[in-house]
Amino acid sequence: MPPFPDTFLLDEDLRHGVPNSSLPVLHYRRAFDPGVPSLAPHIERYFKANGWLPAWRYGLYPFDHFHTTAHEALGVYQGWALARLGGPAGREVMLDTGDVLVLPAGVSHACVRSGEAFSMVGAYPPGHDWMVERPDPAALSEALERRSAVALPECAPVGGALCDLWDITTRG
Repeated sequence: MPPFPDTFLLDEDLRHGVPNSSLPVLHYRRAFDPGVPSLAPHIERYFKANGWLPAWRYGLYPFDHFHTTAHEALGVYQGWALARLGGPAGREVMLDTGDVLVLPAGVSHACVRSGEAFSMVGAYPPGHDWMVERPDPAALSEALERRSAVALPECAPVGGALCDLWDITTRG
């Protein structure tokens, strides 16, 4: 049974041009035991078994960005970071080894500060081609259209029915 995540919503940021989402961000604290040797491949195998394809290992960009063409799972396999979610006026969240963030398409994220060795696995549902976008008020309407067209995956990257956590009736 996967851990139950903390959830929160991030409204559109019209001033800065950040779409965010009507679907909640999911923060699984200690989804994985930080003491597991070779945690990165362990997270990758787990994500893949739940239908999310690992695409990279890296840190978190220090600038606000989002993906309107893909939902994203971030599994921390080393270190810690203070992340800002939702854009320049967003919410700060502490990420530690073993944590997983599931970001609905359009949710802005950036690293505020991190430990020297901070690293994550990034994964996406099949067919979700992610592109890095930056906040832009002039491009917000197009970003909202792209975000609204992204299909909902069935499973959460750590297991369980994602639609139970992302109530599809709230989708906007």
